[in-house]
Amino acid sequence: MSTPAHAEATEPADLAGRVRALPGAVLAILRAGDARTRAQRDALTAFLVRVASAAILYISQVVLARWMGGYEYGIYVFVWTWVLVLGGVSHLGLNMAMIRLVPEHRERGEHDLLRGLLFGGRWLAVGLSTAVAATGMALLWLLSERVASHYVLPVLLAFVCVPMYALTDVQDGIGRGKAWMTLALLPPYVLRPLLVLLGMVVAHEAGWPMQAATAAGAAIVATWIAALVQLLLVDGQLRREVSHGPRRYDFRRWLATSWPLLVIGTCELILQNADVLVISRFLSPVEVGIYFAAAKTMSLVMFVHYAVGSAVANRFASLNARGEHEALRAFVRDAVNWTFWPSLAAAAIILALGWPLLRLFGAQFVDGYRVMFVLVAGLLMRAAMGPSEFLLNMLGEQHLCAAILALTAAFNIALLFALVPAFGMIGAALATSISMAAAALMNFLVARRRLEIEISIWSNLPGEWRR
Repeated sequence: MSTPAHAEATEPADLAGRVRALPGAVLAILRAGDARTRAQRDALTAFLVRVASAAILYISQVVLARWMGGYEYGIYVFVWTWVLVLGGVSHLGLNMAMIRLVPEHRERGEHDLLRGLLFGGRWLAVGLSTAVAATGMALLWLLSERVASHYVLPVLLAFVCVPMYALTDVQDGIGRGKAWMTLALLPPYVLRPLLVLLGMVVAHEAGWPMQAATAAGAAIVATWIAALVQLLLVDGQLRREVSHGPRRYDFRRWLATSWPLLVIGTCELILQNADVLVISRFLSPVEVGIYFAAAKTMSLVMFVHYAVGSAVANRFASLNARGEHEALRAFVRDAVNWTFWPSLAAAAIILALGWPLLRLFGAQFVDGYRVMFVLVAGLLMRAAMGPSEFLLNMLGEQHLCAAILALTAAFNIALLFALVPAFGMIGAALATSISMAAAALMNFLVARRRLEIEISIWSNLPGEWRR
């Protein structure tokens, strides 16, 4: 069918008008005059912080790989992955509970519950994570003869990071629940990696051995300083914005909210880190380091997803608490578009630059370039569903979201054990990519059937694009 002449004449004009309007739109986002532009500004802030973090992390990982060599670097990667996993689960999901409960208490005027949550939730997380770290140390000491000797000391040191990592995670949740994006993100994503890099520079200049244990020691210092700095900043902000008064501690509600979120967080960590842990079982530390460099380079795409989810989660909860369902659907459409298109652009740029980026780590690391092409499919499928898990969690579907991710995590582990022995690094990438795509599709089905909300990018394209 031919296109009407008036459409041909107006479409270029519309495109030119959109281009001319772009500076004004950016300025409106920065000014954040309404709830929508505030969410856009928060997403932009989170994205810029994660980009800065990525640059710092990349420089530090290149430095570590070159100074330590592939073998010691692979050991450190394995050890730090355990910190991510244990630190991310030992608080029992209180970080995500903060994002949901803080806006709810605020909207409902439950100030005593809000004060109790903000104070007690953090220290409950520290207590739980300390118990986990102490138990891990005891088990490692008892089973040290069964653990490869080169892992024992670095793992023992890494356990010291767990309590402060958990505290930072929960304070991140408080910051996102209150829309304090810089307080939530700068300490863990900028300050901590900077301090790790600084610690290794000091150790190198002092002539200390560039080993995994040295890097683990630098990580201890960095994790504790970043957590304590964030604690002081968050407390100062809370004193200014939360009124003084009695605290009420609703532990039952906290844990009822957090346990499915814990399952979700644990499964997310498994999807993001199980590949590194499993290939450590079958491949050498050098290959572990190569895979880690390639996978983490490609996973920079996820920063967009994280940034948008961090910015919109509290808004999802607030709109739902007020019963503004049409506004919620419109906001979901925005969030899906904010997630997918920047992710697609980021994926194209990273793949184009992938080989020279990996070459920075050392000549042997370019063997991981092919891994990136496998992982990108799963990452883009996830981006195509927008921040779907944030939506499900904030709207009371955390149990189904937890079930989806638990099923996907088990599927991922099974695939890893089936594919890694046969196909090595490519097998790990295939297992991870397939699992991410499966989780995204199941989230799509739950959102459509339970919430009657369309979350896929193909359901939220502009009308003229679908014709």
